[in-house]
Amino acid sequence: MRGIFELTRVEIMRLRRNRRYLIFTVGFPVVLYLLLGKQVTSLAYGVSFHAYYMVAMAMFGGFSGALTGNAQRISQERKDGWIRQLRLTPLPANGYVISKIFVSMATTVPSIVIVLLLGRFYGGVNLPVWQFLAIAVTIWFGATIFAALAVAIGYRYLPDQVQPIAIAVYFVFAILGGLLFPIGGGLRKVGELTPTYDAVKIATDVIANTSVSAGLAIGLVVWLLIFIGLATWSVRATAESV
Repeated sequence: MRGIFELTRVEIMRLRRNRRYLIFTVGFPVVLYLLLGKQVTSLAYGVSFHAYYMVAMAMFGGFSGALTGNAQRISQERKDGWIRQLRLTPLPANGYVISKIFVSMATTVPSIVIVLLLGRFYGGVNLPVWQFLAIAVTIWFGATIFAALAVAIGYRYLPDQVQPIAIAVYFVFAILGGLLFPIGGGLRKVGELTPTYDAVKIATDVIANTSVSAGLAIGLVVWLLIFIGLATWSVRATAESV
């Protein structure tokens, strides 16, 4: 495990210097929340819009960083031969994949924390500490799900193909899950099948202080297993070409 943790540390240090990543995963959600977080006074998913939009923007930054940023880097590193070089080291065969998931788990924390703090001190979302922690853990777990999907896409496609694929997949999940705006009607029925909706609903149920459906939590776990399965399949399918 020492090799995995060392690779994770190096990856995090390198990612800290990536301005594009920081702007999209931290800056963009923060700006959107500052623009709209206090402007709408209606309800969404049974809670105030201020609280809902805090959750949505924290997820928007965390999930997009886990998926679009990771997928692009994995694909480029595969093309450059970095993964092949790592196979010549004592690093375990699955060490690279595990390291990428660890990196995603660490680098999504800033966007989650900053937006939640904005919700508390700018948006006026007054919640007990345990509710903020429950929301943060839910978003963090959801980001891990998309980190697994990033491995599946990054291993499978070339760099010039990865970005449009990852962005398209992400925005489908974001729209259907209600990250960009609350959804209703038939669209919501479709959205209820997505991990993004499960995460939003769990977080808003926590805010509303109502019981969280076990089905929502199970849904997140099922999606994690699906994406891990896709990632495993992608890695094995491209083993000879990496």
